Amino acid sequence: MSNTQISAIRKATVADSTPRETIGQSISRVIRSNIRNSVMFLVLIIVFVVFAVWSKGTFVNSFNLTMLVAQTCVVGVMACGMTLVIVIRHIDLSVGYMCGFLGAVAVILMETVHLPAILAIIMVVALGAVIGLGEGMLIGKVGIPAFVVTLGLMIAGHGLELLSTQKTGTIIANNAFFLQLSNGFLPPIFTFGTISSGSTLVIGVVGVVLFVVLQISSRARLASHGLVVEDAWWFILKIVLVFAIVGFLVYKFATFNGISYALIILGAVVVFVASLQSRTRLGRHIFGLGGNPEAAELSGVNVVKVTALVFVIMGSLVGLGGVLLASRMAAANPTAGQGSELLVIAGCFIGGCSPAGGIGRVTGSLIGALIMQSLVSGMLIVHIAISYQYVVQGGILVLAVLFDILSRRISAATRVVDQPPATPAVVSA
Repeated sequence: MSNTQISAIRKATVADSTPRETIGQSISRVIRSNIRNSVMFLVLIIVFVVFAVWSKGTFVNSFNLTMLVAQTCVVGVMACGMTLVIVIRHIDLSVGYMCGFLGAVAVILMETVHLPAILAIIMVVALGAVIGLGEGMLIGKVGIPAFVVTLGLMIAGHGLELLSTQKTGTIIANNAFFLQLSNGFLPPIFTFGTISSGSTLVIGVVGVVLFVVLQISSRARLASHGLVVEDAWWFILKIVLVFAIVGFLVYKFATFNGISYALIILGAVVVFVASLQSRTRLGRHIFGLGGNPEAAELSGVNVVKVTALVFVIMGSLVGLGGVLLASRMAAANPTAGQGSELLVIAGCFIGGCSPAGGIGRVTGSLIGALIMQSLVSGMLIVHIAISYQYVVQGGILVLAVLFDILSRRISAATRVVDQPPATPAVVSA
């Protein structure tokens, strides 16, 4: 019997022996294999629906959604950097107070030293990068655990924030350009009917079209290389879901003041970090280091350099987050940024980052940050006591980590169950 005949018999045998998957089995398999993303979107929808009903529509009115996005931009910018930190199996506890401190530095440079706003912002972001470099070297080169380094910096950051504002308590920011960063909106360009910002509508439509095109091209590229792609129905469902969420938000923004400059800054940061993760050598090294540090080092990855660069990015984004926070508050005060580290870290875990490292996407962390900020905003609107708010936030953080552990076990079990049966041996005559 020839090799061609043996190959044909094997293919026919496998095809006959493999049972056809029903629709229910297909849905169950896709949900189990994509359980992180499935639950993440489901939680976001539930949070919006619950608070919309509970607040009798106040939670989803245009004004509150605009404020919600402005608050999420500060957390979201820092969550982008935290994603990289968690992927390499570290954590940064200092982001809350350091965000407040760096924001205070920006305001002091403008109001006391009288530097131009642009120069003050650049200097604050650079200072954040220098602080991040120091953290990265202590962690990567000296070997001090990130928990200890960032906890110490968190305490020091609190002291520095108090020190920088001790003379007046609150330092008012008066620079018009600086205030526009978090409180300004794109010019409307045109209006019609209930749409008061035509530019927002145009940007929303263009953004959705680009998203669909990029998703289709990415799927086609994977298929052309013979790689496994997700089921067509799941792919279409994700696009429809994103379209519905974005379309709803764009409409709400377009009927109010439009898209804020802070949202554009957040979008630029997300694109930058997402591109770094998926399209650069540093991104591959970050995932390799998080997945298996020993193997990554043996394969030539400079662990110290990668760790330092990740914390430099984290520090820079903390500086940018501090600028956005001070701009939104139009001042620097001793309590700015307090508790933000919980929202940032919990947002990353809810968004799919794993405490075990090697897993995490900036887009998921952004949705997780939106969920956490929505919880805070919703609980304030329905007048839930601050004591219960802290209990809920802490519980969410623990549940996010617990869910990560359970989802990894389910995904592992799914891969074992979905493995194709072994090809039976065929003996030639």
